[in-house]
Amino acid sequence: MCVADLARRMRRFFAPLLGPLLASLLAASAVGAQDFEIEDRRTYPGTGADMLRVISTADLDVFEPFLLRFQSANPDLGIDYVAVSSAELHRAIRGGAVFDLALSSAMDLQFALANDGFAQSYSSAVTQALPDWARWNDQLFAFTAEPAVIVINAERFEGLALPRTRADLVTLLRDHPDRFAGGVGTYDLRASGLGYLFATQEARSTDAYWRLTEVMGRLDARLYCCSSQMIDDVASGELALAYNVLGSYAEGRLGLDEGLAILPLEDFANVMLRTALIPATAERVGAAGLMLDALLSEGMGNGPAPVLPPLQARGEVAASTFGPIRLGPALMVYLDRLNRESFLEAWDAAMEQ
Repeated sequence: MCVADLARRMRRFFAPLLGPLLASLLAASAVGAQDFEIEDRRTYPGTGADMLRVISTADLDVFEPFLLRFQSANPDLGIDYVAVSSAELHRAIRGGAVFDLALSSAMDLQFALANDGFAQSYSSAVTQALPDWARWNDQLFAFTAEPAVIVINAERFEGLALPRTRADLVTLLRDHPDRFAGGVGTYDLRASGLGYLFATQEARSTDAYWRLTEVMGRLDARLYCCSSQMIDDVASGELALAYNVLGSYAEGRLGLDEGLAILPLEDFANVMLRTALIPATAERVGAAGLMLDALLSEGMGNGPAPVLPPLQARGEVAASTFGPIRLGPALMVYLDRLNRESFLEAWDAAMEQ
């Protein structure tokens, strides 16, 4: 018997007797036994013995307001929240890690999990109210729509005309190498599932993507795993700009960091659907459904920024203004091993000039 199985059996036996503290400790041992890298973790004990295990790519400072609201409405339910990268979430669920709800910004990896049998079906009045483009097969559900944006340090752009399209941005960066060398940040596509999703979808939509990547490569662009780290470095002035960070994270920092600004582009915007699924290994499907319905109904807390509204509130207007990303089998094209290797080889060549 593996360690995770033993921990689960111990938890079922002892939790009713010894309460939520022991339940949370045993839950931690079960999750910790799995082979994936955890970035952050927090446990919110409830008044009862049940512990809802959530694995998510959302930073705790972004997601905690929602967790506290949810637990206030369901005080008997404890929450074990594990924050990971999108690639690690995919690896954890595919590897059989036991979680009750999986929330990710990498909708292509989430779709692959659902398509390959790693998700349970769930249906409620709330999920059925979603538009067709926001759910798939009653197994994958979009609960926010978040654009990719460019964040800039206004001081580093002083005296320059701000670009209005990607072509303008290419020209600006190419014409001012002394100002921008070492000052551009973007995702490391080999480490970030979200970054890879944005890159592949953008490459399908505009030739400007590869021209921009080549320019960033010539400027010795710095590569990151996460939006929050890029935004931190733009705010500090280490970076002049960060490309394709999550708009929800960027908006949460506006007004808090002097000189931080979002650079709007007029050509198009990639819009990511943050999605949820109930893994096949989930043991508390009812509790997971409660949280999923709450996410779809209430929206997601976003720290000091306004709460992201629930997806239903965006209605069909959102469907017409999205970038090219949609839930569906087309998301899996660049997850094919040969397609992925080919894309990453081209990206490496552009970045390593």
